[in-house]
Amino acid sequence: MTEAVQSSYDAKLFIGGEFVASSTGQTMPVVDPSSGREIGRLEAAGEADVDQAVRVAHAAFESGVWRDLPVQQRARILNKFADLFEADIEAFFRLETLNNGRPIGETRAQISRLPQFYRYFAALALTRRSDVIPIEGDYLSYTQRVPLGVAALMTSFNHPLMILSKSLAPALATGNSVVIKPSEQTPLTTVRLVGLLKQAGVPDGVVNVVNGEGRVAGAALAAHPLIKKIVFTGGTEVGRSIGEAAARSFAKSTLELGGKGAVIVFDDMDLERAVNGAAFAAFIGAGQTCVCGARILAQRSMYPQFLERFRAKIQSIRVGDPSDARTQLGPVISARSRDRILAMLDRAVKDGAKLLAGGSAASGAGEGFYLQPTALYDADPSSEIAQEEVFGPVTVVMPFEDEAEALRIANGTRFGLAASIWTQDVARAHRVASKLVFGIVWINDHHRLDPASPWGGFKQSGTGRETGIESFDQFTEPRSVTLNMSGKTIDWYNDDGTAKRLN
Repeated sequence: MTEAVQSSYDAKLFIGGEFVASSTGQTMPVVDPSSGREIGRLEAAGEADVDQAVRVAHAAFESGVWRDLPVQQRARILNKFADLFEADIEAFFRLETLNNGRPIGETRAQISRLPQFYRYFAALALTRRSDVIPIEGDYLSYTQRVPLGVAALMTSFNHPLMILSKSLAPALATGNSVVIKPSEQTPLTTVRLVGLLKQAGVPDGVVNVVNGEGRVAGAALAAHPLIKKIVFTGGTEVGRSIGEAAARSFAKSTLELGGKGAVIVFDDMDLERAVNGAAFAAFIGAGQTCVCGARILAQRSMYPQFLERFRAKIQSIRVGDPSDARTQLGPVISARSRDRILAMLDRAVKDGAKLLAGGSAASGAGEGFYLQPTALYDADPSSEIAQEEVFGPVTVVMPFEDEAEALRIANGTRFGLAASIWTQDVARAHRVASKLVFGIVWINDHHRLDPASPWGGFKQSGTGRETGIESFDQFTEPRSVTLNMSGKTIDWYNDDGTAKRLN
């Protein structure tokens, strides 16, 4: 047996409770985006490795070793895991910051809440009731929630542990087995996490990890006929292909895809609160979130003052080494991402957008993939920069006259994941929220997530929901059970002239 928690920066596969090398013999670099240097190697799974992981997970599910465990015992194990996770949390803060470049303050704030996700779904497993259905006649009809089988959890680089926990917690709480495919760019905290699940008592084979390229390992996992549910977080086009693969085997899918979040600021809002909220929405995580405040809509009567204060706020943000507690903005994930963002900014300026602040690579921040926090203004709402996901520390500030125009601009995108409304008018807040075509709406806040609240989008931002009772139920199928309580069985084929009920 190998050690339960892997301590190096080399990311192996985890199959059947063991850390193992891939059958391909191929590895990929794991890079620290703050320095651009290689910090480890990732085992690149091939189709055979994926097939083995899925079959091991399927065998574990069919054996009933986790599925048939009394729910009280499953909940006890998940709570024990949450305790182990919490005890090891400092190592997770530092490892995630090293691997994906988020400032340690952000990483600490986010990951410290994740044990709560496992405790919440453990509690939900203990308390979620099935339905008793009133039907005609002398019958008792009720439902049972049945786990699906093997779930594929495919996560992205920006929030590796948070995105994983949103689905891993309900998947395990409901009795499923899982195969996890983390981003090839940020596998390290996932590999550490599965070791703790084993220590907590999750049986071997219930949780498995296949590392490697999305186009190889991810594609093989999405297309595997034994997969019963796929959860994917990533780009819309890749999500579409995964949804199509799932449909071919009638697997369920939950897809959290792209976004072009709107931050709507009305002129009755305190200017300082509005500026602070907009900056948080736009630049937390270096803007590498699907719910990023990528479009800031400021009411025209306050637009000049907002631009002035927002520029000053942006220029005050400290860019630097993410392991330094004073750093407020870290690097983007890769050189490729940095160059793509800079190219989008060049096109935006050529298309007529004006630069408010930033706009280039950050000098003096080290050898990593750093960008200045950037805001553009007076961009055409239909332009590329105002319509397409940048996935970097870039936002666009646009004016609006009234509620109707704010709604037209905010809803005028193919995405519909998240938006926020900033106003002191309670009636306006609820009125506007009810007309926004987004799956998540915050009022006088942004980027808030709780395990009890459903998370997901409308339109091309995806389908299905993570977290909440909705996610819990979507990892199960309802079984309808109907009991004849009359003590009689009708002889349908006895022609005795009595009225008989068919349905």
